Amino acid sequence: MTTPVCTSASTAAVPATHSPAYPSFASYVRARQPVLLRTARSLTANPCDAEDLLQTALTKTYVAWERIEDHRALDGYVRRALLNTRTSQWRKRKVDEFSCDELPEPEPVAGAFDPAEQQALRDAMWRAITKLPARQRAMVVLRYYEDLSEVQTAEVLGVSVGTVKSAVSRALGKLREDPDLGRVR
Repeated sequence: MTTPVCTSASTAAVPATHSPAYPSFASYVRARQPVLLRTARSLTANPCDAEDLLQTALTKTYVAWERIEDHRALDGYVRRALLNTRTSQWRKRKVDEFSCDELPEPEPVAGAFDPAEQQALRDAMWRAITKLPARQRAMVVLRYYEDLSEVQTAEVLGVSVGTVKSAVSRALGKLREDPDLGRVR
């Protein structure tokens, strides 16, 4: 949150002949800061930028405090200062973009995998596994996804180790021949 601007000097800013809705700039800021900060946040994408924007607008308001005749319209004055300040910031911002012939893409790191390619391979592999007969699919999943040994797989399914070896071998052969997996490789 922002702190009140120049609280010690704010009492001198209001003329003694004028009876404003807010006796001082500091009391106005204390009373209206949450509402004004919400307005500033709606103008910026970053809460820290919103606080800076409000601080700048309140500084402008403080400088003009004596000239503001109707203190009941202070919110409108500060909102206009917020909007004008934000527009000025937007216009003055430095643009670091420039066009070039070649896109500055980083060189691929050896051994690094593209997450999209990994996901495509995973999806293709699961589609290929679902095409296998139920028994072969169960053996492949237990053996390679659950990381069970051939003996453990045989025990879970209630078959011999030789049956697991031959069924997994046939399943891997079918997976190697799957056209969907051939495109991903």
